[in-house]
Amino acid sequence: MRRRFALLSILVFSLLACAGMASAAPLDRDALAGLIVPPYALGEPVNDKGVWTLLNSGGAEAGYVFETGPLAPLPGFSGAPINMLVTIDRDGRFLDVRLIAHNEPIFVSGLGEAPLRAFLEQYRGHSIREALVVGTPYGEAGGGSDLVYLDGVTKATASVRIAHESILAATLAVAREKMQGVASGPPVHPDPSIDEKLDWAELIKRGLARNLKVSNAELDDGFKTTIWARDDPEAADDPQGLFLDLWAVDIGPPSIARAVLSEESFADLQRLLRVSPDDEPMLVIDGGRHGLVSADFVRNTAPDRLAAVQDGLPVALRDADMMVETRRDVPQGTTMILRIDRRLGFDPTRDWTLSAQAVRAHGMLKPEMGSVHFPLALKADPAFFLRPQTSKALPPWQAAIVDRKWDVAGLGILLAGLIGAVGPGMHRLAAPTVLRPARLAFLGLMIGFVGWWGQGQLSIVTPLAALRAANGGGSLAVLLYDPFSLIIWGAAILGFVLWGRGLFCGWLCPFGAMQEFAHHAGRLLRLPQWNPSPLWDKRLKAGAWISLAGLVAVTFLAPEKIETAAEIEPFKTAVTTLFQREWYYVAYAVFWLLLAATTFKGFCRYVCPLGAVMVLGGLLRTRSWIPRRAECGSPCQLCRVRCPYGAIRKTGEIAYSECFQCLDCVSIHDDARQCVPLVLAQRKRPPIQALAKVEASV
Repeated sequence: MRRRFALLSILVFSLLACAGMASAAPLDRDALAGLIVPPYALGEPVNDKGVWTLLNSGGAEAGYVFETGPLAPLPGFSGAPINMLVTIDRDGRFLDVRLIAHNEPIFVSGLGEAPLRAFLEQYRGHSIREALVVGTPYGEAGGGSDLVYLDGVTKATASVRIAHESILAATLAVAREKMQGVASGPPVHPDPSIDEKLDWAELIKRGLARNLKVSNAELDDGFKTTIWARDDPEAADDPQGLFLDLWAVDIGPPSIARAVLSEESFADLQRLLRVSPDDEPMLVIDGGRHGLVSADFVRNTAPDRLAAVQDGLPVALRDADMMVETRRDVPQGTTMILRIDRRLGFDPTRDWTLSAQAVRAHGMLKPEMGSVHFPLALKADPAFFLRPQTSKALPPWQAAIVDRKWDVAGLGILLAGLIGAVGPGMHRLAAPTVLRPARLAFLGLMIGFVGWWGQGQLSIVTPLAALRAANGGGSLAVLLYDPFSLIIWGAAILGFVLWGRGLFCGWLCPFGAMQEFAHHAGRLLRLPQWNPSPLWDKRLKAGAWISLAGLVAVTFLAPEKIETAAEIEPFKTAVTTLFQREWYYVAYAVFWLLLAATTFKGFCRYVCPLGAVMVLGGLLRTRSWIPRRAECGSPCQLCRVRCPYGAIRKTGEIAYSECFQCLDCVSIHDDARQCVPLVLAQRKRPPIQALAKVEASV
C-alpha cells in the first residue's frame, strides 16, 4: 500500500511541477546587449516591462528593444510562451526578430529550430503598420489585398501562429505607447451579468449596429482619375445600384448577440467563445455586391477585402469559420463573424475603423491591381463591458478560474455528489429501481454539461504531453488555463486510489456516456447484439495497448504528427466540436456510436488509448470495493454472464482493470430476487406464517 501511495504522490507532484513551470526570467543588460546587431547598441530601460531604447552608431535614440515573453505571455502549444527579442525603429519597422526560448514540441524534437528561426527572419523590413498575416495569398498574388503574407512552417502551423501573435501583441503594445501615446492596459471583456432585452431597431437607435452604404456611382468616383476608371461595367450600367451595404455590430455582449442571432447560432457562438475567450466577435453583413471577401477566400483565415485600424495601427481580423443564422428583422446578405484577439491590444470601447476594400484589375495578361477603401467608424458601448483594474490584475491561471467560476462550482457539486453516491451511498444507488434512471441522468449531465458546455472531455494528448514534460521536452502549464479539465483529472486520479479506472471510464467520460446511450437505443430498436467470445474479447482488448504504444512512439519519433495521430480518439469530433468538422472525422465518430448500438462500448474496450492509461492509473487502487460471496463463481455465474465489460472471471473474482463501475453486479449482489445465493437461502427458510404459529405455541 505504501508503494501505491508513493506512486500516486509522484504522479500528482509531477503534474503540479510541470504545470507550475514559470517562464524564464527576462534577460539582463549584458545578455541583451550581446544580441543587438551592429551598428545599433542597447540604450536604457524605458519602463518596468522590459522595454529598452535602441541607439544608432552616433548614440542617438533609433528605436526600441523588448522581449515578447514579459509583454505578451501567450501560451504556446507546450503551455509555455515563446519568447523572442524584437527590435523596431521609431516608425515601427522591424529591424530584427530573434528566438530566445521556447518549448514547442514540433521544434524541440521534430523539425528542429532552423525553420522557426527562418520564419522570424521574414519580419525584417516590414512595419507594424502593415496587416501582417501568416499564410499564402488567395489567388494570383493576393488579388490586390492589403494583407502582407509571411510564409508559415509546414507541420507547425499552430506554433508559428502563436509566435506571430506574440510578436504582434508585444510590438503593438510598444508602438501604441511610444508612437501613439496610448497606454496599454488590461483588455476589456463583455460583462455577462448584463441581460438587456434588445432588438435590431434598438441596436440601430443606440448606435450598436452601424451601416455604410456605397453606390456604384460613388465607387466609380473613387476610381475616377485612375486607369481603373472604366474597369467595372456593372457599376457603369447601374450607377444607383448598391456596391456596398455594410452592417457591423459587436456581438461579444450576450444581450446584443441574442438580439441578432438565432438561438442555434447564439449557442454556437457561446461554444466558440468558451474555446477562445480572448476573442471579440464582430458580425458583418453586406447586402451589396461587394461580398466581404474575394472568390478565392479560405475560411478561418484573415478576410482579404476587409481591414481594421485603431490608434493608427492595424487590427488583426480573422474569420470565425461559423455558419450564421440571423433573426428575421436583421438585414440579409453575405454574413460573416470576425474574431479580433483582445490580447493584441484591441479595445472595442474606443474608436476604431472597419474598412471595405474595392479592388479592380486593369489589363488582361498581367493585370495591374488598384483599390480604394470605404471606412466605417465603430465604437462599442462601454456599458456592456468590464475593464479590469491594472493594479489588481490576476495571474492568467487565476483569471481562468475566475472566468469559469460558475462552471467550476457546478462541476464541484456534480463530482461531490457522484463520489458520495458511488462511495458511501453505493448500495443505495445500486438498488434495482434506482440505478438505471440515476445512472442515465448523470451520464446525460456528463454529455451536456461536462462535454458540450464545459469542454471537459479528457484526452490522451495530456498524458502524452506529461510524458514529454517529464523527458524535458515541454510543460503542462497549459493545464492551469483550463481549470475545468484539471478538476476532472484530479477526480480521475482520486478514483484510481478508491476504485481503479472505473470512476473516469464509467462515469466521467462524455464519449463513453454517448456510447452507453447508443447501446440503450440499439436495445430499444431491437438491433441484433454482437458480443465477441471470451477468447476474442481478450484478444481485442489488446487494441487499446497497441494504440497507446503507437501514440507514445509518435510522440518521440514524429512529434509533428501527434495531433493527427491523436485523432484515433473521436472525442474532438463528437464532444469538442459537436460534430462540426470535415465529413470523414464525423463519419469516424458516428461509426463508433453505431457500433456501440450493437457491441457495448466497443471503442472504450478495444481501442481507447486513454482507457489504457486509466488501466495503468488503476494500479494505485488500494481496496477491493465490490462485495463478493463465497458462492460467487461457484456455483453462481449470474454477475459474470450479465457483465457487459467481461470484467468478472469464472471464479467470481473482479478484474478491476476492466471494471467500468456500472454497479450492475452490486445491484445483483444486493437483490434477494436476483442473487442466486440469496434466492436459495430464502427457499431453505420455513414460511413466515409457520414460524409465527410455532412462536405463538411457545
